Amino acid sequence: MLNENIKNLRKSKGLSQEELAIKLNVVRQTISKWENGLSVPDSSMLISLADKLDTSVSTLLGEPVSDATTDDLKIISEKLEVINFQLVKRRTEKLKTIRWVLISLCTLIVIVFIALAVSYAKYISWLGL
Repeated sequence: MLNENIKNLRKSKGLSQEELAIKLNVVRQTISKWENGLSVPDSSMLISLADKLDTSVSTLLGEPVSDATTDDLKIISEKLEVINFQLVKRRTEKLKTIRWVLISLCTLIVIVFIALAVSYAKYISWLGL
């Protein structure tokens, strides 16, 4: 049971045996032996293992941890797709808003410049420029 829990939790975290071994400062073969039921981690290593896998020691020693089913993965994938679509839509709307603000600001500057040029035209001719 422990060996299956270690394997399933490691895979659910997206870690390879090598990556988990590096985190625990052991060799990859140690992780392989634990997962194949050829050996078990000692108590201090069990605590470190639970910490690195973001779980409790009782979970490691308790009931089997089930693999994520394909239905679960499909649901998660669909949710991520919806979230990505919403983020793209929000970004597009933000860019449109920024574009219109900049266009409006440029238009205002041009209008002010023209107004100032017209109103100061008589003073410029008075100076002889």
